[in-house]
Amino acid sequence: MLTLNHFLALSLVLFGIGVAGVLSRRNAIIVLMGIELMLNAANINFVAFARFLPAPNLIGQIFPIFVITVAAGEVAVGLAILIALYRNRDSVKLDEFNILRG
Repeated sequence: MLTLNHFLALSLVLFGIGVAGVLSRRNAIIVLMGIELMLNAANINFVAFARFLPAPNLIGQIFPIFVITVAAGEVAVGLAILIALYRNRDSVKLDEFNILRG
């Protein structure tokens, strides 16, 4: 039987992998995937707490739908920016991007 601790451990592992992907900062696509992993780890926490708390709580099950919607928009905008930068610079390495510096 799966308990709340199992879901929290899974969420911790996913969040750790996401943080490692964001902090490595080598490739912009890896950074976007790391952010997605961190958001999914938060979604697992929301649903797990909504399931295992004594009082039935639908907010913990509805809120991840909004998080997924916002994440889809973030990925669409992020990939559009990456495609535009790739066309200008022929690279997706974050260290080479200095277009937005003042």
